[in-house]
Amino acid sequence: MNAPVERALLAPVVVGVDGSEPSLRAVDWAADEAVLRGVPLRMVYACLWDRYEGAAVARDIGRPTALPLPQDVVGAAVQRARTRHPDVQVSADVVFEEPEYALFREGRDASVLVVGTRGRGGIAEMLLGSVSLAVAASADCPVIVLRGSHDNQAMPPVHGRVVVGVGEEVKESAVVRFAAEEARRRGVPLEAVRAWRCPAHETTDHPLLAGDPARLHEEKAVEELEAALQDVPADVDVHRRTVEGHARRVLVDASHEADLLIVGARRREGRFGLQLGRVAHAALHHSACAVAVVPHREHEA
Repeated sequence: MNAPVERALLAPVVVGVDGSEPSLRAVDWAADEAVLRGVPLRMVYACLWDRYEGAAVARDIGRPTALPLPQDVVGAAVQRARTRHPDVQVSADVVFEEPEYALFREGRDASVLVVGTRGRGGIAEMLLGSVSLAVAASADCPVIVLRGSHDNQAMPPVHGRVVVGVGEEVKESAVVRFAAEEARRRGVPLEAVRAWRCPAHETTDHPLLAGDPARLHEEKAVEELEAALQDVPADVDVHRRTVEGHARRVLVDASHEADLLIVGARRREGRFGLQLGRVAHAALHHSACAVAVVPHREHEA
């Protein structure tokens, strides 16, 4: 009778590894996340190289260590996680297929999926890899993409704050619920941000009415924010903030003082391909901290 509940509670944190520095930082975060949630940690290395070539090619060219074997990469990642958290339950697997497909499939049974950026040094470090973007835009579970200089740790908190962007869709309960749980696990406040704008034509029709339209838009934003937060547990310390401006800029600015920025992404039933809104896309590319993209379903009429 309780089997589905127990299965959900034990859904692992899944992390994609490939031996790169960003993926090693992802292992650190994922290990922390697994401990915070009290669930197992699962590592997945998806690649195509060994299917066609493998160790024999490396030996034939006289450089057996030129390209590490997938099993070696996974083994090093497992050791790293166990060194960080000796009690965490770790499993690992090598899958010979495109990484985005493998991680999408793994996300169906995960509590959260963690991936790193793929840039290496300098400006490239600021770019988001195609695999990370594809997974964040299609996965069925929340996806945490690591960004920033301190994003190799979920605990202890660096800034002591989790930020969630609340959009016009008040029914984004999955997004707010995820954010509240993440803040509670870390023992930090949750800052809920609702950006709002007043169209220019509404403030220029008459000089005496210049301030009223803006005030009405702000009041509406406050009401929508309160509605979105009505089911947040009382033991979560929530800081409410409404800010005039584009949501993309407002949330990226907020990320500079946060450990985790959480945004929603609508998934429309019956549609395929990448489903990622402009706000989530901007956060993934420009956030100063780790970004969690939480999917919420929208049924077609």
